[in-house]
Amino acid sequence: MRTVYLGTSDFAVAVLRTVAQSEHRPLLVVTRPDRPRGRGRKLAAPPVAEAARELGLELLQPDSVNSVDARAAIAAVEPDTVLICAFGALIKEPLLSEHAMLNVHPSLLPRWRGAAPVERAIEAGDELTGVSIMRPVEEMDAGPVCLERKERIHPDDDYGTLAPRLAALGGELLVEALDSGPEFREQPADGVTIAPKIAPEDRRLDPALGAEALARRVRALNPHIGAYAEIADGERLGVRRAAVSEHSLPAGALAARGGQLLLGTADRALDLIEVVPPGGRAMDAAAYLRGRGAHLVEA
Repeated sequence: MRTVYLGTSDFAVAVLRTVAQSEHRPLLVVTRPDRPRGRGRKLAAPPVAEAARELGLELLQPDSVNSVDARAAIAAVEPDTVLICAFGALIKEPLLSEHAMLNVHPSLLPRWRGAAPVERAIEAGDELTGVSIMRPVEEMDAGPVCLERKERIHPDDDYGTLAPRLAALGGELLVEALDSGPEFREQPADGVTIAPKIAPEDRRLDPALGAEALARRVRALNPHIGAYAEIADGERLGVRRAAVSEHSLPAGALAARGGQLLLGTADRALDLIEVVPPGGRAMDAAAYLRGRGAHLVEA
């Protein structure tokens, strides 16, 4: 089958590699323009652009995939199906109706429609998620579904462990959909939840919440975005790993106890196991307490 692939992120790279190894190898890959990235803000290509070059696939990086020129480039390939995964920009009419399309979405729709379904599922404490192959429509992630498969969320999963499993599953399901052409079914009207993009305030470990909710937030944002706790003088202490402690502290208090670095929450304390000091690198709590955390008293 003749395909065009639209994707941008690391998640989309894993799916692209699976499709490229199948008989549906894309004739064209479309991704976002190069953007400044990292602390140095150097111009860098999206992960999918780098993967497409490595795989020897024709690459297009338009300012807008909905532009006349981008639509013409896609049409010139004469695709049977346009494949979409974590593209990161809305696909609008008339492009939306110009080709048959399949979208890889990492949730069991209609739960977690939106930009951050993996993170929101972990943060909510869901025990089950999965991947849906759907037809995109103008309403975000509301189109009919032709295939879906479940994936368990393990108690110790973070984004870094769960997302690769979902990406592998997404690639397998996308190829299966291309091979078999399963029928589509409309999503149920009940059970719709929204997974909005992670905003700056979503990264903060708000001590007004309970320790379990904050531990899930840390897992949901590790390692790609990162959560943080507010410490002295408004500085932010990045938190990579955390767990609910048997101890308690006043909400918002940061203290050392028995070699542990603890953050007070609305109920029990949160044990900050791995942290990132301002301007520093990730380290375990013991190393932090020996250095920058030396001022903390045993509480």
